[in-house]
Amino acid sequence: MIKSITLVLLLIISSNISGQCYDRYQSEIFNNVSVNTVNYSDVYNDNAHKMDIYTADDDTATNRPVIIFHHGGSYYGGSKENPGAVDFCTAFAKKGYVAISSNYRIVALQNIINFLTNNSVQYETVLKATADMKAAIRYVKKNYSNGNSLGVDSASVFIGGISSGGVTAIHTAYIDNISDLPTSPVDVQSIVNSLGGLEGDAGNNGYNSSVKGIINFAGGINDLNWIDSNDEPIFSAQGSNDVIVNYNCGPGLNNPSVLNLCGLAQIHPLCDNLGIINQSLTFNNADHYWVTSGSNPEFIQAVNQTTDFLYPLLSCNQTTNISEHVTEKEKLIRVTNLLGKTISRSFNTPMLYIYDNGKVEKKIIFK
Repeated sequence: MIKSITLVLLLIISSNISGQCYDRYQSEIFNNVSVNTVNYSDVYNDNAHKMDIYTADDDTATNRPVIIFHHGGSYYGGSKENPGAVDFCTAFAKKGYVAISSNYRIVALQNIINFLTNNSVQYETVLKATADMKAAIRYVKKNYSNGNSLGVDSASVFIGGISSGGVTAIHTAYIDNISDLPTSPVDVQSIVNSLGGLEGDAGNNGYNSSVKGIINFAGGINDLNWIDSNDEPIFSAQGSNDVIVNYNCGPGLNNPSVLNLCGLAQIHPLCDNLGIINQSLTFNNADHYWVTSGSNPEFIQAVNQTTDFLYPLLSCNQTTNISEHVTEKEKLIRVTNLLGKTISRSFNTPMLYIYDNGKVEKKIIFK
C-alpha cells in the first residue's frame, strides 16, 4: 500500500509554513534564470534607463514579488551588469521573485572631478538616481495595470542596492516631503523642483512609486532626520570598518568634499526607537568591498538574511484564504528535490511539486 503525505503550505502554522506562499521565496526552487532587457522610461531612451528583468524559467506564477536593485559605483561607475547586482538578482529569481537590475543616471567621466568637489552636483546626482528608481517602480506598476506581462504582485515591490545603490534606495523611500530638504548651504529644494519634484522626471506618470521595503547593502542616508515613524521596513548589511559609506556617520568616499552619509550603526537604532520594522547585519572588522561579488561569504549571508527579512512582508503571507487555492485547477509542471534539481517521482524522499499556477507542494511518498 502506498500512502502519500502532502505538506501543503496553506496557513501560517509555524515559522516554516506560510500562508499562501506555498514554500516559494525562501530557498532556490528553480535552476535556470532568463534575463530580459527593457527600457523603463517613457521619457528617456538611453542606456541609463535600461533594466534587466530576471525571472526563473518554468515559473508561471502571476503574482510574484518584485525587487528593483541598483548597482554600486559611487555614482560615476558601474552598471546593471555588475557582478554583485547580477548575483543578487539571479539568487532571488531562483527563489521565485521577479528581480530587476537597473541602470540609472551616473556622472560622465569628464565630470567626475566636479562631482567629487561640488555638493550641489552631488545632491543633483543622487536625486536623479532616485527619480530613475521611482520611474522603474512605476514601470512595474504600469505593466501590472496593463496586462501584467511581468507576472508581478504590485503590492509587493521592494527596492534595494549596493553601496551607492543602497544610498539611492534609502533616499527614494525616506524623502517624503520637499519641505524636509535643506535650502542652505545648498538649495536642495530647488534642485528637486528642477527635476520634476519628488517623483522625478523619468516618466511613467500616473502610477505611484510606493514600496514595501528597502534592502541596503553598504549604503547610507545623508540626513537621519528624514527617517520617521511611518517609513518602510529596512534591512541593512555593512562592515564595521566601512569608511566609503561610513558605518556611523562621515563624508562619503572618506572624502571631506563629499556629502555626509550615515550608515547602519546610526540608521537601525533610530529605526528601533521609531518603531520601524528593521533588521541589520554587521560584519565585524569588514570594510566596504564584501559587496562586490555574490561569491563572498558575507554577501551570501546578507542574501540569506534578506530572504528571511522579506518573507513575512510578502502579500502572500498577509492572507489566510484557503478555498481559492483548494478549488483552483492546476497542472504539475515538474518535480524537484529540495535543492531545485529536477527528478523523477520517487519513494521515501522529500520532493517539491511545482504547478503552473505558482503553487509548490512538499511531498514525501512512503512505500
